[in-house]
Amino acid sequence: MEELLADAVNVLVVIVEACAALVIIVGALWAFGRFVWVAVRQRDDRSFVSVRLTLGRFLLLGLEFQLASDVLRTAVAPSFEELGKLAIVATIRTALNWFLGKEIAEERQQVAERHEESDGSPDGDRRERAT
Repeated sequence: MEELLADAVNVLVVIVEACAALVIIVGALWAFGRFVWVAVRQRDDRSFVSVRLTLGRFLLLGLEFQLASDVLRTAVAPSFEELGKLAIVATIRTALNWFLGKEIAEERQQVAERHEESDGSPDGDRRERAT
């Protein structure tokens, strides 16, 4: 029974790893397409930030899938060696996720601040309309 469960988990690990790869590939292609569009049409350095944010989101999701596959891999009767490897890999991937998520949040905040600056504050809009 344990062998059957191990075989099923191994199949699931392959599927989840394939999903991770697919998410990262789709994200890279999507970001590359947006990069080309921005480079050709807009030529605005600030527009590249949205491309980075998009790629970052896909990478975060891909890393989450990879972490899930690592957890699945050790789901059936793990050895201490496998648990140690999982702990190391999970720590590294969690740190990558945390730093990438933090960078994405900072980029979003900068984009929002730039957007507010270009649109002006609500009080500034009222003053402009009144004159």
